[in-house]
Amino acid sequence: MAWVLVIASLCFLWLISLCKVFLLSRLPFVKHFTQNGRAFRKRNVLLVIAHPDDESMFFTPTINFLTSKGHNVQILCLSIGDANGKGNIRKQELFQACIALKIPMQQVKIVNHPDLQDGFGKVWNHSLLATIIEEEITNRCIDLIITFDNYGVSGHCNHRDVHYGVCKLLCDTLQRDVEVWELVSTNILRKYSGPVDIWLSMFWTMLHSNGTMQCLVNENSCRSFNAMAQHLSQWVWFRKLFVTLSSYTYINTLRKVN
Repeated sequence: MAWVLVIASLCFLWLISLCKVFLLSRLPFVKHFTQNGRAFRKRNVLLVIAHPDDESMFFTPTINFLTSKGHNVQILCLSIGDANGKGNIRKQELFQACIALKIPMQQVKIVNHPDLQDGFGKVWNHSLLATIIEEEITNRCIDLIITFDNYGVSGHCNHRDVHYGVCKLLCDTLQRDVEVWELVSTNILRKYSGPVDIWLSMFWTMLHSNGTMQCLVNENSCRSFNAMAQHLSQWVWFRKLFVTLSSYTYINTLRKVN
């Protein structure tokens, strides 16, 4: 009987949290990172990721928020994800996923550099990454970058290298006209708590009243599943489970990089 009550309580908490996400996504944000002072302005956003499917597994709340507000979202993927010899397939899957996420194909760039190959133990040169990212910033007039933090959600070395590549760019060029925000990595309990993490995410955001941390809820969770399903080569049972249980499907907490 006790187990029944525990399971029922967890299901109720999940449902209430999902309702909270649903309601928050429909409320206007008084203050968020796409505002400059008090005036709203359209941003040229570059989402920098390591592999095809990173955008769908981790960043869909951010993408859905930005596209729904009319911002110009562009994606730079720094590898084709060829660890298992499916790089060309995964490239096409990324384009299909971006269509599901309402991002035009011409706003998606995928890099296939011999020194930037997918895989654990594959160390990526941070200077090379900084050079590639800087070129995209210049060519596309980017004024806002979003990427991984120094843990990279899953701890994947390629995710972490992307973070350090962006940081090196900031240190080397001292670009002050480009904002950088990183996706905050959480512990394993929060990571697999689904929409329940909304309560902690909101709490941590409220503690940073200076605007250096923002909580974005997913305005269309179904779109996250649809986008990830376009990555057919990766859409195996444990990734289906991940997308269902992952807090990153429902909420993104972004932290400003100084």
